[in-house]
Formats: sequence, C-alpha cells, structure tokens
Amino acid sequence: MMLGLKPMTLWFVVGTQNLYGAETLAEVARNAETIAAALNTRGLPVEIKAQPIVKTPGEATDICTRANSDPECGGVILWMHTFSPSKMWIRGLSQLTKPLMHLHTQFNRELPWSEIDMNYMNTHQAAHGDREAGFIHTRMRLARKVVVGHWSDRKVHDRIDAWARAARAWHDWQGGKIVRIGDNMRQVAVTDGDRVSAEMAFGFTIDTFGVGDLVAEMAAIPDARVADLAAGYCDLYDVAPDLAPGGSRHEALRHAARQELGLRKFLGDRGAMGMTHTFEDLHGLDQLPGFAPQRLMADGIGHAGEGDWRTSALVRALKVMGHGLSGATSFMEDYTYDLTEGQEVVLGSHMLEICPTIASGKPRVEIHPLGIGGKSDPVRLVFDAVKGDALNASLIDLGNRFRLVVNAVEAVDHPDLPKLPVARTVWRCKPDFATACAAWIHAGGAHHTAFSHDVTTEVLTDFATIAGIEMTLIDDDTRLPRFLHDLRLGEVYYHIDKGFRA
Repeated sequence: MMLGLKPMTLWFVVGTQNLYGAETLAEVARNAETIAAALNTRGLPVEIKAQPIVKTPGEATDICTRANSDPECGGVILWMHTFSPSKMWIRGLSQLTKPLMHLHTQFNRELPWSEIDMNYMNTHQAAHGDREAGFIHTRMRLARKVVVGHWSDRKVHDRIDAWARAARAWHDWQGGKIVRIGDNMRQVAVTDGDRVSAEMAFGFTIDTFGVGDLVAEMAAIPDARVADLAAGYCDLYDVAPDLAPGGSRHEALRHAARQELGLRKFLGDRGAMGMTHTFEDLHGLDQLPGFAPQRLMADGIGHAGEGDWRTSALVRALKVMGHGLSGATSFMEDYTYDLTEGQEVVLGSHMLEICPTIASGKPRVEIHPLGIGGKSDPVRLVFDAVKGDALNASLIDLGNRFRLVVNAVEAVDHPDLPKLPVARTVWRCKPDFATACAAWIHAGGAHHTAFSHDVTTEVLTDFATIAGIEMTLIDDDTRLPRFLHDLRLGEVYYHIDKGFRA
C-alpha cells in the first residue's frame, strides 16, 4: 500500500506531417498505438497512453497544452515516426511543463532490404526525423531524457522504466504536503533551509503544526481502536513479552498504537505525503514517536527526524520511485564507523525511525530507554537490514540552488549487535571509504539521508534532470580530483544557469 499515491499516466506522442498523405498517416497512427500497447505489457510502473499523431504546429501546441492541464499526465514520451519539421513544435514545447523523454526508435527492427522503396523510406524515417527533433530540443535548452533502441528491447524498457519512476515521483511532489510537527532541531544547519525556495523549485508545501494539535488528535482516538491495533502488532511482529498483552509494559505499546492512529488521522486529514518531528518539542507526548513513523514509512509516508523536511520529501520520492518493487527504502543516518584498515564500513541507524521495509527478517518490537528527549521509554522496531547494493541520497540547500548528493553503497554482513536496540544496517561505500566520505563532505551531503535498495542511479539522474537540480554521484567510477573539479564547474554553471535570482 502506498498512501496518497496519485493516479498517473504517460503520454506517447508521435510526430509526423501532412506531406505524406492519408495512407501513410493512418499507418503512423496504427504503429503508435501498437508501440504504446506493447510497452504496457512490459511491466512499466505506469500506463502509457497513445495520443493522436501530431501533424501541424497547432496540433503540437494543443497536445502540449492538454498535457499541462491533465492532472493525471505525468510526462510526455516523444517520437518522430517520419520527418516532422521541428519549427512546428516550438510553441508547444516552450509551454510544456511536464517531464519530457525523447524515444529514438523506429517501428521495424530490420530493414526489408530487397523491398525498400521511397514510400518505405518516407514512412520510416525516424533516423533523421528524430535528429531534427533533437536539434530543436537542444536549441530550446529543454531538459529531457533520450532513450535509443528498438522499442521491443529489454534495455529500452529498463531505461523507460527508470524515467517513468522518476516522473512519477516528480508528479507525486506536485501539490504534495510535508507536515512538520514542531520546528527544526535548534542550532542544526543542514536540516533547516529555505522553504519558500523549495516550494518554488519542487512544487510541494512545508507547513509546521504544534505538537499539541497531534496530542489532541490522539486523545480523540477511541480506546477500543487502540486496543485492537496493539493486539494486531502481535500478529505482525515478534513482540517482547513485557510489551505483549498482559505484560508489565503493555501500556507503552498501547500508547505507541495511539500515536500511530493519531498520526494517521492527522496526516490523512491534511493530505500529507511526509512528516517530521523533533525530540526537542514533545510537550504532551509520553514518548518520542518512533514505532509509528516506522510503520507509516512502510506505507509510503516520507519521514525524517528533527524537522528535516527535505529528507522527508526525499524519502517519499524514493518510496514512490520504488513502488511495485521490494519497497526497501528508509530514512537513514550515517551514525558511526568501523575503521579497520581495508575493511572500513558505516553503521547506519537512527534513534528509532528506520523503516521495516529494509528488514532482513521479522522485526522485533522492543522498548528501551532513550537518552534524549526527557520522555518515557519509546517503543521501536529492532532488526538487521537486508544486504546488497543500495543508494544513500541527500538533498541539500546551497542557498542559490539545491543539490542531490548520491553515494552507491553495498549493505554487508556484520557482527551481532546485542546491546544496540535499534534498527540498523551496515554498508561499504563505493568506490572506497576514504574517497566516498571525502567526496560526500566536499559536496555538502547531510547526515540524514534516504537509503534505498530499489532505486538506481539512473532513476535519480532522471529525477534530477526533471527537477532541474544539480546531482553529484559518488560510485565506483569516482576519482576525487575529478569530483572536486566538477564541483567547482558546477558552482559556475548553476550560478549562470539560474541567473541572478536568489
């Protein structure tokens, strides 16, 4: 289940012109329908809808205008089946606000060499029709993805899939809401930021509510619902005996259930896609919410601690990108290191709020003291995480722009942690610990991140292109001198690209 996920489709728009006659245009339209239908059988995350073929400047403008006004259109896939003079696209594309992908393909995979005549050549001329389109896209400085290959190829499907996931996350952000319960953790810089600039850049709002509003919502939850949910936990998780019904601390589990029900109502009433809270603002709460945000994240709600609205939004985006896959995405924090020479790893965790979608087995519900916040011992899910390739991503505010910092990592086995009662994962940084950490720090990456086993670097690259933000990637190919050089070039490029706007 993905809470609040909006319906979305992608439009498949095929360009041509009236020059070739009715018979050719009918064939172009049939082929467009065939390709869209075939792509919809390939397991893509959203439906692709073929649109009427575009033959004139007026039709090009009309289809871009309709895409903009359709709330379910999350992006446009453009292909020139024949030659389509690109000046006819200028007005429409200059108004298009939806993500754009250029599919460079042709209907037939192989050429019928002995049968090719000029009719065939005129009908199947994407080879230069798409080059004409590509020129005007570049001349107009349009941000887009270009995918090359036959539309039936698995590699083409994978690249469309990545872009579709990025477009879906962007679509989800438009009009989305992040609810902050309490303000930013005092004196912390990286979790703060310019919320007006974020709304201008990303399309979601960030609104702060007093913790008393949540407390009032919790108080209104009927006791019977609280008891039912607390009992249901025992079917889903391995519940510590002292928290189970009849246990000495079962009331703490009931309070956690009340927090969850209150938060679900609070967020649902406000149509929120993400939330934050802070241990510095808990007036009226018996416990810092930990268990409830863990369960809400498992349902797709973005979350981050200490008022960190950007990471909450990013967790939500990665959840949406990975929708339909394993679901293994979580709020994360680089907590501490093992610096054994040649085997350096990061222990990632947080005080409480790591999403159980990354758990390697059945999580255990436990209760333990928390040294900060000054409240009762909070309930939490405790588990080790799955192993394998993953990404750690951070969205930061540089004042004149936003930057997405991404590190490719590998979650690895680790010794038991019998005295660490929180959810956790351990990863090895790519290309190596020293390079990755130095690059991350030079790039300004935060200590709060979105961590995912589902999302790929291609999806995040596509997302950054759609969002119009800078992305710095740290992976097996990273070399620190070149990385630092690219950061310096980025300072110049993005200053010029954004002009003198603050």
